[in-house]
Amino acid sequence: MAQSYTSAAAWRRALAAALLVGPLLAPPAAANDGSREREHLAAVVRQIDLIDRLARQSAAASPRTRSRYHFDYRRFNADLQRLRHGVNDYLAPPRAQPRDPSALTGDYSREARPETGQ
Repeated sequence: MAQSYTSAAAWRRALAAALLVGPLLAPPAAANDGSREREHLAAVVRQIDLIDRLARQSAAASPRTRSRYHFDYRRFNADLQRLRHGVNDYLAPPRAQPRDPSALTGDYSREARPETGQ
């Protein structure tokens, strides 16, 4: 009988220790998820930079032929800038402030060639 009491007391102590130590281990795990998210978002910014460079090269190399529709590189570039700005603001917020409610354009075809060549 004394042995069952000691094993029950040992189980209670182990459970109490687990309940006390368990929450202390959780914040590093949560911080790890946040750092992984930051790494992924930093990769998104690098990919946006790559897309921006490719779009600029494509705009410079676009054929000067007469066609009915042309890709609107200026609108596309503005949307890329908005995406980059939003991700960078999330990664390093200057302070708490309201979000910009304007929507992305999403329509990148035009019927006329732009005046500046881009």
